Amino acid sequence: MARPEINRRQFLGAVAGTTMAVTAAGLAAPSAANAAKGMLVPPGKIGIQLFTIRNLVSSLGFRVVFEELARLGYKNVEFAGYTSPAEPGITVQQIKQLLDDNGLTGIGSHVGLGAFRSNIELELDRAEILGLPFIGTANEPVTSANRTVAGYQAAAAEFNAFGAAAQARGLRWYHHNHQNEFRFANDDPSVRLYDLLLSLTDPKLVFLEMDVYWAYVGQHIAPGFDPIDYVVANRLRYPLFHAKDGRRSTSANGYDIVEFGAGDIDFQRFYSSIGSRGRHYSLYEQDNAPNTSPDAGGALGAAERSYDAIYELRG
Repeated sequence: MARPEINRRQFLGAVAGTTMAVTAAGLAAPSAANAAKGMLVPPGKIGIQLFTIRNLVSSLGFRVVFEELARLGYKNVEFAGYTSPAEPGITVQQIKQLLDDNGLTGIGSHVGLGAFRSNIELELDRAEILGLPFIGTANEPVTSANRTVAGYQAAAAEFNAFGAAAQARGLRWYHHNHQNEFRFANDDPSVRLYDLLLSLTDPKLVFLEMDVYWAYVGQHIAPGFDPIDYVVANRLRYPLFHAKDGRRSTSANGYDIVEFGAGDIDFQRFYSSIGSRGRHYSLYEQDNAPNTSPDAGGALGAAERSYDAIYELRG
């Protein structure tokens, strides 16, 4: 596959379309001299969900994006697909080589439940080629009409089967939450669905990626729990977090998504309370990052500032 060349000036122009606040100097990772004791998320555990910068993956391709992420200091990436219009025909083998070329590690991948149902072995093949230790889904376990005890019982059985298939290949299968998993069952308002998911899935087969933002939205729409308590009680089941921040609002969710460090979710308390230090991977995600102001560096500028904010967390 031909690899188009793009220089730094072309890249910045493609990202912003105007003068960007992100400079070559600003893209450097924070100095090691600033790495004070008490770092809550070590640099080797900081990553990004590529959905955050999907516009750049689409317009510039994996090669250029990986080069920029490495300059920012990111070490890990979580996939949200393996294609890019900028690199037609790219293979997972070629993506793996691009990861290696830039000192990045593929840590996980979000795959639709339909793909697992139709051809799980293909998805596990791709994960193995990419060297992923984890593979999972961000789909809600059931449809909205089936948020029942029986619905979650069936979903848990399916998840256990997916987890067993992944384990047989040396991988770990995981589920990423949104807000609806924290609602109460349609047919039993005393049963929180997320509690069912944890209790009915085998902790050796099904792991969890807590999206911190959506967990706090869940707390807003269905009060009565603290996201921290789930992690403290099940530390080994949470190898991955989505470090997604939110600012309090009057919306139905109670929060609006913002770049990490610009919101009201107390990540200092979250990470300090769960004893995360070096144990979990934290992946920055911002669903609306492509729409951030070009004058602030667009999605890449948000990724830079968010990396720095995660890096600076101390406890």
